[in-house]
Amino acid sequence: MDGDCDLLVIGSGAAGLAAAVTAAHHGLRVIVAEKSATLGGTTAWSGGWIWAPCNPVAHRYGIVEDPAEPRRYLESVLGNAFNPDLVDAFLTAAPQMVGFFDANTALTFDCGATIPDTYSEKPGAGMGGRSVIAQPYDARGLGPAVSLLRKPMRETTFWGMTIQAGPDLRAFMTATRSLSSAVHVGRRLTRHVRDLIRYGRGMEVRNGNALVARLLRSALDAGVVLLPKHAASGLVTDEGRVTGAVLDGPEGPVRIAATKGVVLAAGGFPHDPIRRAVQVPHPDAHLSLALPHATGDGLRLGESVGGRQATTLASAVAYCPVSRVPNRDGTTGIFPHIIDRGKPGVIGVLANGRRFTNEGLGYHDYVLDMLRTLPDGQAAESWLICDHRFIRRYGLGIVRPAPVPLGAWVRNGYVTRARTLTALARACGIDPDGLEDTVEAFNDGARRGDDAAFGRGTTPYMRLQGDPDVAPNPCLAPLEHPPFYAVKVVPGSFGTFAGLQTDGSARVLDAAGAPVPGLYAAGTDMASVMGGHYPAGGINLGPALTFGFIAGRHAATKA
Repeated sequence: MDGDCDLLVIGSGAAGLAAAVTAAHHGLRVIVAEKSATLGGTTAWSGGWIWAPCNPVAHRYGIVEDPAEPRRYLESVLGNAFNPDLVDAFLTAAPQMVGFFDANTALTFDCGATIPDTYSEKPGAGMGGRSVIAQPYDARGLGPAVSLLRKPMRETTFWGMTIQAGPDLRAFMTATRSLSSAVHVGRRLTRHVRDLIRYGRGMEVRNGNALVARLLRSALDAGVVLLPKHAASGLVTDEGRVTGAVLDGPEGPVRIAATKGVVLAAGGFPHDPIRRAVQVPHPDAHLSLALPHATGDGLRLGESVGGRQATTLASAVAYCPVSRVPNRDGTTGIFPHIIDRGKPGVIGVLANGRRFTNEGLGYHDYVLDMLRTLPDGQAAESWLICDHRFIRRYGLGIVRPAPVPLGAWVRNGYVTRARTLTALARACGIDPDGLEDTVEAFNDGARRGDDAAFGRGTTPYMRLQGDPDVAPNPCLAPLEHPPFYAVKVVPGSFGTFAGLQTDGSARVLDAAGAPVPGLYAAGTDMASVMGGHYPAGGINLGPALTFGFIAGRHAATKA
């Protein structure tokens, strides 16, 4: 059965739902077509932070800055990849986007008032307030539509319960050392268990899951038509203008006419083997955290009508170091190492036993440095090494801090444990002498609070990742309490940067640089405004929401 609408959105992550809700608010009839059975895309698995400088939520916290400062920061970090048209469009619309959703929809935000930009030593860097996150949401507010909400990623939850960076995470990390933290954790666990018994899933959702839940509620309130299990197989054109698409639904092909155009927001190409083989270094070793359904559909659709992929970005993917998780059911999960690397008492080494990076800098930097430092012909892998005190205090990868037992993770091979560093190195295939020398040098500096090799703990961003109870440097502590532990870490990514070329109105551009009439792209189907760099946490979702907002508004008011 065919249908028609004003705007057709392909994909239901942050970008797609933002475009749909914005357009519907402006009076358009909107359809969202989603390839999988549930909505939310990779956004539903994400940490949920949104980089949106000069936003009105920060203003309510008394954080008001000159809009020229985030632009100066991006100029400093992006270098030759700085695109003034896209950057200015983003910086202008990002606070408008936050204000629009906060005032008109179910999507409301909390402020990252103390979160610095990653390269906090650079000109124009922010020290807090540029990031926001969706407020926690009671998913019971979705009613029957809760079945459409993608569950959070198993590996990054605690029994399916999402834990939010900030006070919530700190409470879980200090539950054995703080009465107030123990009370908080007890309340959350009690609520979660009750929800599991009654609903079969956690209902107090946070992070990216809360963002999707709130956008989904907003879409339902605005009358957006949602079509899960409908993959887009082709675009429809009329005299060079995109006027709809053909969807493959459960009952066969569906032709949807869209008078105002189509928004591509299908999640980029993280699981497209052909593009990965050409554009991603060490593609066979690379593990993507993105949804398996994200196979490059949006890029292929855009290219079919003249769109062009950006291929000159600094990086084609948004890197993150990851480890393979052997699950009890025989499957293998993927864990992103976001938090543990910056804590005091852990180092990252290559097979030669040598450190290669500042472990407390950004996750993107960790993988870039690993790939740059690897000797020719060596497997793309590293190891995070810690002692017993560290793993019991902070955890390591998917291994949780005390009092959660860790023995099962040793037995299934996720972590390797040994009484000495030499034995640990031999068990992992690391050069023993190299590791011994590295740890001796690191420990000597750590006791003084000094990382002479890489400067860990020298910027506000790094220090935020550390432990404020550790002195003199919250990011450094010696590895000296056996047994010792290692987890193998390989290149991974949150998603792709190298999407379709667009202008500041999110319109897809052809080979001549002219807009393809009726076609928009946002999220990872759009080439990253950051040019393949990672200047702050939230630079995936911030532009995704912002350019989704721009696309929906443009389609409603100017198309």
